Amino acid sequence: MPEAKHENLAVVKNPEIEGVLEGLERELIGLKPVKQRIREIAAYLSVDRLRRELGLSADRPTLHMAFVGPPGTGKTTVALRMATILHRLGYIRRDHLVVATRDDLVGQYIGHTAPKTKEVLKRAMGGVLFIDEAYSLYRAENERDYGQETIEILLQVMENQREDLVVILAGYKDRMEAFFALNPGMRSRIAHHIEFPPYSLEELYEIGKLMLERQGYRLAPEAEVAFREYLERRARLPNFAYARSVRNALDRFKLRQAYRLYQKAGPVTPEELMTIAAEDIYGSSVFQKEEEDAP
Repeated sequence: MPEAKHENLAVVKNPEIEGVLEGLERELIGLKPVKQRIREIAAYLSVDRLRRELGLSADRPTLHMAFVGPPGTGKTTVALRMATILHRLGYIRRDHLVVATRDDLVGQYIGHTAPKTKEVLKRAMGGVLFIDEAYSLYRAENERDYGQETIEILLQVMENQREDLVVILAGYKDRMEAFFALNPGMRSRIAHHIEFPPYSLEELYEIGKLMLERQGYRLAPEAEVAFREYLERRARLPNFAYARSVRNALDRFKLRQAYRLYQKAGPVTPEELMTIAAEDIYGSSVFQKEEEDAP
């Protein structure tokens, strides 16, 4: 093994990478286990790069990943930051993320799938390909499903072109586990499995307030109470997607606020333009639904 000389010593910690990690801390509320894993991966890759520069190792580490957890828990945001980290450390050529789903990759008739899949791979090459709801690529109940062709192409590229593409597969934990059980070749190519925990209601409340603040809005005191009530009720309903559902809800709050101000006679103050009132939240169908369902 080559002997490291003193003049070859270098600092492992990269200020640019630290900036990305600190930005992730500010940008995402909660997700402590995820942030810790990202820090560990960044540290590992920083050390690996230094080792290779000093001739202590030659093989490029496997970088393909799986992000598992419910929708709206920050998987796409973390994938974007991971692309930046990989680019700044020299593991990919471009700070570039392509997001794809089954519809982007799988064709509807014979001869349609390969060109679709290869076109997406071409766009992602040199960066990161993020496949959301990756488990939907394989439909065991349909032997003639074209998704298997996409999987076979992905497996080849993940193995033979791993120097020029990082693939991140994402989806619900249980469905991804079933997908990997049916596709062991895919599991064997994944180096890092990161689980995204669901947000608590308190974290969702803080996420909502942060989103509003970044958009130049704030909640009136009564609206803070209403927003907490909204989250408690919405979380019990089907298709709840955590931060994604919160973002959609805020858009509707702003819509009702705008209509309320538009209907008002006379001028409005800057304070009114910035403030979401309780009535803008209580107008949600979430509250009306519970009233309709009440005995």
